[in-house]
Amino acid sequence: MFKFDSVDRAAMQIGVIGPGADDATAEQYDLARQVGRLLAELGARVVCGGLRGVMEGVALGVYEVNGTCVGLLPGGDRADANPYLTVAVCTGIGEKRNEMVVDSSDALIAVGSNEGTVIEALIAKKRGVSVFGLGFGQVAIEGRRLSAVIAAASPADAVNRAVDAARVWRRGTT
Repeated sequence: MFKFDSVDRAAMQIGVIGPGADDATAEQYDLARQVGRLLAELGARVVCGGLRGVMEGVALGVYEVNGTCVGLLPGGDRADANPYLTVAVCTGIGEKRNEMVVDSSDALIAVGSNEGTVIEALIAKKRGVSVFGLGFGQVAIEGRRLSAVIAAASPADAVNRAVDAARVWRRGTT
């Protein structure tokens, strides 16, 4: 039922962003888990913020199919990482690590939204990295709606669109 095939040999990196443990819902966790499984089945590397909530959900999905998930942690203690990461990178730079998630990704999938997720989506828009959202709320400044995130209908739709966008992005930057 999926239209995508496996990714290129030099694995693309898809970032998955969303609320952490305090804000993520059980539905968002499950959606992230599905996204992680689909991306890993394609051979894509997944990049996330490495903590709990949506980040743990995506890492679990990747883990379940033996994929690769890299977590960029805000602090300096790997004990803060969720247990499903393949690699936990301690950045020690706090929320600035959100920029590293964007810069390390060929495309992004946002599952849900909160302040940190909105910031990541806006950074991605500014840098020309496509963001596809599942349950991402509308963002407006002074009544003007920002088109930083393209709505996806399902985890498979988000993955399809992110992989397609990543292929285009990679061709344009290599």
